[in-house]
Amino acid sequence: MILNKQDSVYAATKLIKYFENFGRIDDYFRARKIERLKNIPVSLPGMGLEDDMFQSFDMHPEDMTFQVVQMQTKTFDTMLEMVASFSPDTAPGKEMKLIVKETNTNTVVGFIKLGSPLINSKPRNDYLGGVPDLPIFNKRAIMGFNIVPVQPFGYNYLGGKLMAAICNSHAVRRMLNEKYNTEFCLFETTSLYGSVKGASMYDGMRPYLRYKGDTQSKFLLTLGEEIYFEMRDWFTEKNDGEELIHKGASSRKLKLQTKWIGVIKSSLKEHDTKAYELFTAAMEKASGVTTNKRFYMGEFGFSNAKDVLLGKTESLTKAENYDRFELESVVGWWKKLATKRYNKMITEGRLRRKLEVWSKDSIDQIDIIR
Repeated sequence: MILNKQDSVYAATKLIKYFENFGRIDDYFRARKIERLKNIPVSLPGMGLEDDMFQSFDMHPEDMTFQVVQMQTKTFDTMLEMVASFSPDTAPGKEMKLIVKETNTNTVVGFIKLGSPLINSKPRNDYLGGVPDLPIFNKRAIMGFNIVPVQPFGYNYLGGKLMAAICNSHAVRRMLNEKYNTEFCLFETTSLYGSVKGASMYDGMRPYLRYKGDTQSKFLLTLGEEIYFEMRDWFTEKNDGEELIHKGASSRKLKLQTKWIGVIKSSLKEHDTKAYELFTAAMEKASGVTTNKRFYMGEFGFSNAKDVLLGKTESLTKAENYDRFELESVVGWWKKLATKRYNKMITEGRLRRKLEVWSKDSIDQIDIIR
């Protein structure tokens, strides 16, 4: 598909102006959050989803017990949007949505969304000694895309570490094994903010998670919903009513965006070399908004996970610390950290007692990087 000069300049200008709004990754997160909050209905007092979230901030961590529950509903997506600074678009492949509940109060303390690992990762390749055979690797590996504590449960009790440790528990692994009829042996995730924020909640989490290096992240951010649908309809009209990729394609949004940019570049190159150079430079600059992310891995207490992932054997061997990955042990590990944190917050008068959820009214009151 080649656009005429007027149309190619129009499309290029639309994308350039959109990406010019974001000088840092948190600018992008905030813009997407504002956009998505429009889709969350306003609830009546005492009847909102926030009332199902943990708010018993005088409760000592030693008195807490937890349950992990699968929740494959629209309610999960809405509650996650209310809590998370950023929730990525749905990716193809595996998916499991989990909520973590504090059972004494019967309230939600966090959200976990798992999915198929990214196709390529330098820290992972370094760990494995090269690019793995993806069918073998993907059968045994899972990635954490959202690991989000309710706030200020996260702040007061180091709730993010609890959520991340639970991701690496046998309780979650067994859920995955049952759903996908395999034996998982690798969990991986990345920090959300990369170099924008020097530390990560995943630091100091051995044996559950280990830092393996930084990703080489330089890619163009996905378009927001409003401009995406506008450009989708525009390109479809210009293409005689046909979308540029077939309707059954996976990762449709990303593939369409990539296709549009390719069409714009090809068209500008044919009609206006200077405009082509300006557009190419603008897209390159926009790609620089993304940052290298800290990459973490866990092996669920197996000593030969690497050999299994490389296809050298199919049998997993339990490490000496295998039992530490049982949910009861994970929670016990967290309680020691949480008790120290909780007592410090009380002593210093810094314990937060108000639930923090994203809404149209709170968008300027909550730090997008937290």
